[in-house]
Amino acid sequence: RGYKKLMKRLQRKVSRQYEKNKIKTKGGESRYQKTNNIIKTENKIRKLHIRLTNIRTDYIHKITTNLVKTKPEFVAMEDLNIKGLMKNKHLSKSVQEQKLYEFKRQLGYKCDCKAIKLIEVDRWFPSSKTCNACGKIKKDLKLSDRTYICECGYNEDRDFNAALNLRDYGLKLMAN
Repeated sequence: RGYKKLMKRLQRKVSRQYEKNKIKTKGGESRYQKTNNIIKTENKIRKLHIRLTNIRTDYIHKITTNLVKTKPEFVAMEDLNIKGLMKNKHLSKSVQEQKLYEFKRQLGYKCDCKAIKLIEVDRWFPSSKTCNACGKIKKDLKLSDRTYICECGYNEDRDFNAALNLRDYGLKLMAN
């Protein structure tokens, strides 16, 4: 969080520096002159981008390693529509920062090394909309509904319910 704040501050700073050094040309157009201070600020921004990327990659390595170290029989993972998520202007930056493809790639090769089966569940499987207790599908579930409440009395966090459904899907595939 601190690095993101610093990044914003540096980007505003370099923007102000560029505005100060605007030059009018003979044709009436304006162009920007790069000074040594602008170059220094841009180098700080570049280093900060590298630092943030390394932090995210390290986190992905640690999470995937911890998942595989527990030596499960299988790992069930939902195939998400990343292109569709990137079209949402509110989610796109967060989705991009998560490096979901890199997570999937690393998990895949680490599972192969430990002989763990990686199950990719179809993106249209209703993992969030299915009740884990009775199996009934709730069609009118919105993204804003964070708890799954079924008519049978089952009440659970939406993401935990989806995780249980993915686990059950994987167990069903392993049994066959």
